[in-house]
Amino acid sequence: MTFKLPDFTLPAPFARLGSRLPQLPPSLALVAGLNLALGRMIPREPLEPLTGKRFAIRVLDAGLTLRFAYSSRGFRPIFDAARPDLTISAKSRDFIALMTREEDSDTLFFSRRLLMEGDTDLGLLVKNTLDGIDLPHFDPARLAPAEVLRRLRERLASPRGA
Repeated sequence: MTFKLPDFTLPAPFARLGSRLPQLPPSLALVAGLNLALGRMIPREPLEPLTGKRFAIRVLDAGLTLRFAYSSRGFRPIFDAARPDLTISAKSRDFIALMTREEDSDTLFFSRRLLMEGDTDLGLLVKNTLDGIDLPHFDPARLAPAEVLRRLRERLASPRGA
C-alpha cells in the first residue's frame, strides 16, 4: 500500500507564530540532517560549487526561514540576516512531497508551488544535485502509531540477534 500525502496547508496562526519564534533551532535540525546525509546519501563532489554560498529555505505556511551555508567542512547555520544567494520557498506539504519523492521539483516549480529567488544558476545546480541523489524510499505510513506498535511487537517477539 502506497501512502498518498493529503493536500494541506497549515492554518495561518502557525505562520504568525512560527515567524515570531527563534529560527535557529529548526535551522540547526536541518543542518544536522544535511550533515548526517553528507557522504552517505549526498556525495560531496557535486556540492563543491556550493562552497561559500548562503541559502534560505522558507516554509511559507509554518512561518519558518531556515538559513544555512555550505563550506568544505559541511553545512552550518547562518546567524545574520545577510541576503542569501538562493532562497527556496514552498508550503510544508510541498517540501514533504519533495522529500518523499511523491512530487518532483520541476512539477512543483512549474505549478508555482516551489519558488526560487536569487542566483538561478545556483538554483539549477541545487535542483540537479537533489534530483541525482538516490534516497531510500520513505513511506510516512510506517510512522502511523499502529504500524510502529506492530513493528515494535515483532522486534520484541523475535529472538535476540535475529
